[in-house]
Amino acid sequence: CGSGNFLYVALARLKDLEKEAAVVFPSENGLNTFLPGVGPWQLHGIEINAYAHDLAQMTVWIGWLQWIHANGFGFPADPVLRSLSNNIRLMDSIVSETGEPEWPAVDFIIGNPPFLGGKMQRRELGDVYLDRMLTLWKDRVPADADLCCYWFEKARAHIVAGKCRRAGLLATQGIRSGANRQILKHIKESGDIFWAESDRDWVLDGANVHVSMVGFDDGAEEERMLDGKSVSTINANLTTADDLTLARPLPENTGVFLRPPEKGGAFELTDGQALAMLDHPNPHGRPNSDVLRPWVNAEALVKKRQNLWIIDFPAGMPEEEAARYEKPMAQLAAQVKPARAANRDEKLRRLWWLHRRTGEGVRTASKRFERLLCTPRVSKHRIFQWIPAIVEPDTATYAFAREDDFFFGIMHSRFHEAWSLAQGSQLREKESGFRYTPTTCFETFPFPKPDESQTKAIAEAACDLNALRERWLNPPEWTRLEVLEFPASSYGPWSRFIVVPGAAVASDVRETEVGWTPRDLYDAEHSVHLAVEAARAATVRTQGIGTARYPRLVPRDAECAKRLHDRTLTKLYNERPTWLDLAHRKLDAAVAAAYGWPSDLTDDAILERLLALNFERSKA
Repeated sequence: CGSGNFLYVALARLKDLEKEAAVVFPSENGLNTFLPGVGPWQLHGIEINAYAHDLAQMTVWIGWLQWIHANGFGFPADPVLRSLSNNIRLMDSIVSETGEPEWPAVDFIIGNPPFLGGKMQRRELGDVYLDRMLTLWKDRVPADADLCCYWFEKARAHIVAGKCRRAGLLATQGIRSGANRQILKHIKESGDIFWAESDRDWVLDGANVHVSMVGFDDGAEEERMLDGKSVSTINANLTTADDLTLARPLPENTGVFLRPPEKGGAFELTDGQALAMLDHPNPHGRPNSDVLRPWVNAEALVKKRQNLWIIDFPAGMPEEEAARYEKPMAQLAAQVKPARAANRDEKLRRLWWLHRRTGEGVRTASKRFERLLCTPRVSKHRIFQWIPAIVEPDTATYAFAREDDFFFGIMHSRFHEAWSLAQGSQLREKESGFRYTPTTCFETFPFPKPDESQTKAIAEAACDLNALRERWLNPPEWTRLEVLEFPASSYGPWSRFIVVPGAAVASDVRETEVGWTPRDLYDAEHSVHLAVEAARAATVRTQGIGTARYPRLVPRDAECAKRLHDRTLTKLYNERPTWLDLAHRKLDAAVAAAYGWPSDLTDDAILERLLALNFERSKA
């Protein structure tokens, strides 16, 4: 209960209601009045901090005295504040030495439980407490749920046990999605949600954040209010449309999403650092390009133009072998090893030169595909962008193992955007963006099943959209196509870029000063790939080392670099110029035709039809 703010407000509202019933209404209707009887003795609280526990008792007493005086009831004969220690308890709300703490039987539960994401809990709560908490609640609360979910589940169980009539609690915005949503599903299974604010401003420590608020009971309440409007039902994701939480993963979407690597340390490099390492020889004769790749995080993908690289040793590579890549290993010994030495995880301390999670799916896909579709995990606009397959996505981005324009078109259509916004979760306020969760946003999404002409129309519209965006991002007048050359192993990550001595190389991979088109970069990579394939067999047999030729776009000069600074996808979609809007409308119309639906459907109508498709296919 903290220092008693919720209890203070609740007491004031109860006193106002009591005054209306005991004094105002009887006086206006010729009935007898009676003295108020509501007081602090009706309030109960649980608080773990001793100072806040004492302060909460004083807060409600002072609030009561103020109300008595302000409403014309004078002063109590004995205004001495009395202890409420039997009502406001000094204890942990969700964990005790003997098991689950006992809450008092009450009429109503209200509160603002602490927010703490699953990934932060071990650091903040400590190993002993967290392990005890997870063991105690393992069958009722998912291990990666936010801390506030334990209060929701405890209140739900209190209602089921007949120890409470209804509850109203604040929650993080994430209560509507992922593991947190399971808690609201439990509430609807044993009772129902009768009132909710899905997105509300909340001032916390001086910062204006956004929260969700949820009122629930045993199902007795017949009226439903969502965001101030009367509705027929409130779903577990705090919407009233068709319940998308019932959507199921579809087999045809399995294996397309690639879980990105997770560094677990400072493995990234600047462009200058990486280029210096690429040319540095090693004692075992292998090139550093074996363990170096371009890298993109969410910021670089849509917000900030920068060329970044990453050191990435293959999974399971022993320290003795890794140490022979001299410069990369020295970098990690200085930047990663000291931080890993303080990590609780013994495996991370021992294997300090390896990523926390290596992302083998991305590594495999980079050998099969020439480009991957990528999107930020969290962004204001749901933007999808092609990246060369050699580029390694950060853990804050999601990649998909497809390289066709049709797939890009469906993913960037308003149909998939509407679905992902409904299935993902909002962070704080809308300006901060939405979180894309592949399990609910992608794996459940039913793609259209178009004929050949419809597939072509979507692919062409998507290709046009991408070409327009790329030319805006990288005008040929301000950029040039640069080809990096460095030693690379024929069986390493750069094998598709290796030029075997004596093999012909297509002219369009050579540095171009003028006149390139947005597709040139993709075509350049493709032509290098074809040249490599012509001599691959002989090269692989010898396991030789050749010269990798990696094409990329760079500013023409320093002045052009300044002009390009603000040319980002986020800025583009913030402004959404007419040409971009028209390109998206053309794409959306092509996708609508593939579904066999009108192009002017509302978002709610789109979600209703997509959910029906999901049900149909998941049953089949």
